[in-house]
Amino acid sequence: MSTVIVVGGGFSGLSAATHLASQGCQVTLLEKNESLGGRARQYTSDGFRFDMGPSWYWMPDVFERYYSSFDTTASEHYDLKLLDPGFRVYYGSRDYLDIPADQGQLRSLFDSIEPGTGAALGRFLSDAKYKYEVGMHDLVYRPGLSPLEFLEPRLLKSMNKLHLTTPFDHYVQKYFRDDRLRRLMEFPILFLGASPAKTPALYSLMNYAGLVLGTWYPQGGMHKIVEAMTTVAISQGVQIQTNTEVNEIISAKGMVKGVRANNAFIDSEYVVASADYHHVDRALLENGNANYSEKYWDRRQMSPSSLLFYIGVDRKVPGLIHHNLFFDADFNKHIEAIYDQPQWPEDPLFYVCSPSKTDPTVAPEGMENMFILIPLAAGLKDDMEMRKQIFNIVADRLEKSTGVDIRNHIVHFRSYAMNDFKKDYYAFKGNAYGLANTLRQTAFLKPRLKNRNVKNLYYTGHLTVPGPGVPPSLISGKIVADLIMKNKHAANL
Repeated sequence: MSTVIVVGGGFSGLSAATHLASQGCQVTLLEKNESLGGRARQYTSDGFRFDMGPSWYWMPDVFERYYSSFDTTASEHYDLKLLDPGFRVYYGSRDYLDIPADQGQLRSLFDSIEPGTGAALGRFLSDAKYKYEVGMHDLVYRPGLSPLEFLEPRLLKSMNKLHLTTPFDHYVQKYFRDDRLRRLMEFPILFLGASPAKTPALYSLMNYAGLVLGTWYPQGGMHKIVEAMTTVAISQGVQIQTNTEVNEIISAKGMVKGVRANNAFIDSEYVVASADYHHVDRALLENGNANYSEKYWDRRQMSPSSLLFYIGVDRKVPGLIHHNLFFDADFNKHIEAIYDQPQWPEDPLFYVCSPSKTDPTVAPEGMENMFILIPLAAGLKDDMEMRKQIFNIVADRLEKSTGVDIRNHIVHFRSYAMNDFKKDYYAFKGNAYGLANTLRQTAFLKPRLKNRNVKNLYYTGHLTVPGPGVPPSLISGKIVADLIMKNKHAANL
């Protein structure tokens, strides 16, 4: 029985641990924080319960594929509710669109805004479905160690249909002229790490995920996923230690020997690093053992970081639903402030999640739980005065759009930004989402799953294959587990 240490208890670490344990490995998972979940941790205060990170439950098929590996289902662990409307998009004061879950209603909505676009949406989503099936059922499960993995006749024939070289914004404009519809279709790109003009149209698969597969919510919060995965991990025999920080990965003669955690040595045949890749590479390994130089990391294009506000309000806010996107400011200026000329945005777009609209357990009766997210350029200097300034800009527009006085009813307030991501996760440049999904940082061009210099040291998570997001992180854990088992079996032949 091979021993494996998994460093980090986020989605990718839990996924890797469960897959390895189910295949006969003796797995110990070490987490530096007091609770599991990584960016998906949860905290409670003043009667409110806040998910600290991911709030969108998209791609339910990926979750079911994970659970099915262990003869269970999502419904055995939590109650999953389809949100309808899936989300609301504000374009100005009292000017918004509610995006229905029903496809017929969605097409009618598009037709009411721009005649003929209901049929155009059908064609757009049909094409996006193909990309989703190829991308999420095949391409993302490849380890990306060599370009040869993708040189299959079947895949090569599909390249034109994947629109890898077509800019996303040009692709959207072929179908929709109305500015509100274009912004609606482009919004998932905001978190992928590049402007729509620099993101391949392959990522219309995100539109299929959100508009066709639906937007869901696990009652009790997104942390229910972490609790479910923890239950699965324990059932597979994974040993879990929280409040245990790995200080060093120990190796000798190019072989992993174990880790030093809380200044004590723990031996292991394999190590899987689910912690921040840059931190592992540059801080936990001896000189000469890193996969990449500091110069390499400085050249990476990052997805956004985030400024987050966790707010408890002692009244209801009728102008909000569960998910709310505020596009009532200049989209392109905010994009430029993230990607082209990194700076704190003057008038940012923002997102508000109010899970108390769906789940009465996350706030005291008669009150509202609100999570506000503003995408920011990774690497900015974190500044408490700027946090306050941005909050007041956002609050002004939020109150204007909803017609509700919010600031005078706040009973719980907490902000979270780049310095917090660095402190809690050692996040490179305070990143929240990982590397940008550009062609030059896709598949085998991402940081490798396997260390070149230390045998039996592997990486997983949002900075490596297949990329950022909860479903990709689940997949990343499975990929690295399968890779370890493949290499282990090959060594035993």
